[in-house]
Amino acid sequence: QVQLVESGGGLVQAGGSLRLSCAASGGTFSQYFMGWFRRAPGKEREFVARTGLSGFTKYYADSVKGRFTISRDNAKKMVHLQMNTLNPEDTAIYYCAARQFAPVSATSDENQYWGQGTQVTVSS
Repeated sequence: QVQLVESGGGLVQAGGSLRLSCAASGGTFSQYFMGWFRRAPGKEREFVARTGLSGFTKYYADSVKGRFTISRDNAKKMVHLQMNTLNPEDTAIYYCAARQFAPVSATSDENQYWGQGTQVTVSS
């Protein structure tokens, strides 16, 4: 079973950038599909970005497309989320997710594991 720990959150001004990292331990990292989700205050958790086992395939929510980039390093057991041109609507707790046998999902937690989250706050 994989354990996930996120880092890199913080307070940033609108237009700024942050890079989130997720360190995995336990399990075989290269066998896990990886992704990022976020939960804004008063809102449901939403999908942000995901990547396949090798890191070649990547998908993004429309709201972050062109601004965020997901990447993974299987050798270091890490996944990152580079966030550029941040705006106040990006304020949320960001969660790293790992899932076996299928891409990470916002609607099913079967074989899916979560980190504890990292706070991102974007000031206007």
